[in-house]
Amino acid sequence: MKAVVITSPGGPDVLKLQEVQDPQLKDDEVLIKVAATAVNRADTIQRKGAYPPPPGSSPYLGLECSGTIEAVGKHVSRWQAGDRVCALLSGGGYAEKVAVPVGQVFPIPPGISLTDAASFPEVACTVWSTVFMMSRLSAGETFLVHGGSSGIGTFAIQIAKYQGVRVFVTAGNEEKLAVCKNLGADVCINYKTEDFVARVKEETGGKGVDVILDSIGADYFRRNLDSLNFDGRLFVIGLMSGPVTELDLRAVLSRRLTIQGTAGLRYRSPENKAVIVREVENNVWPAIVAGKVKTVIYKSFPLSEAAEAHRLMESSQHIGKILLVV
Repeated sequence: MKAVVITSPGGPDVLKLQEVQDPQLKDDEVLIKVAATAVNRADTIQRKGAYPPPPGSSPYLGLECSGTIEAVGKHVSRWQAGDRVCALLSGGGYAEKVAVPVGQVFPIPPGISLTDAASFPEVACTVWSTVFMMSRLSAGETFLVHGGSSGIGTFAIQIAKYQGVRVFVTAGNEEKLAVCKNLGADVCINYKTEDFVARVKEETGGKGVDVILDSIGADYFRRNLDSLNFDGRLFVIGLMSGPVTELDLRAVLSRRLTIQGTAGLRYRSPENKAVIVREVENNVWPAIVAGKVKTVIYKSFPLSEAAEAHRLMESSQHIGKILLVV
């Protein structure tokens, strides 16, 4: 099969489409003929030599895919050859075929094309596990997501609104904020021209929000804590501004704050990922079927143009997801 190979750690130009060996199918896996995959920021980090795949996982990029099942392992009963599916991966989506543990496979939501379905698994599992399963965001609460126009952000806005939450977002220009508003965001903040802490406090009567999903890291850490309500929960999923900051524990103790983080889904056990996938299928897929959560796809590239897709991702000019079509 063909796959995009990282020929050496570096910039986008190190990505080359090459002939490689087909994946070996295990008893509890399905083999998917890939139709499309999506570009995630984690892919750009792996390309540079960090964020390696877990031991035993595919060495190739790609944390999600959609496609058609070619074969199933002997312990697989739910799926059969010919089924159209999408899947959460530990790696391997930038290829013509990928072997996936059966617990990480979703049916294609009715009304969603096979290609577009590749945009859902990583964002759906990330947002549902961090914001709802671990941070316990619930109806009537308030939620701030930084980078509201990103793939994570555009999904988080929609599923939070579906759950009856008041949604705040930050983004860097008016075009991105307009998209967020159109998706349902209640309060849209241009972080380049406004102090998001002051705006959050103003919009919440001085209380702050209940949950924050942050991909920025160090530069936003103190301001995030200042933006939280009593019993507020901060979940950090990225370190775009760096990993090192200072923490005044008095703020955490006095307002009973919770700080959590994750290095991503790929390092979780297959058993844990299977629990998340089933939760997402039960709670998020109905919202997609009902048209309450839609795909936000900025641009699609052929697999051979993965380098161009990475350049776009790193420019942060996009709104929503970037796809690679096989």
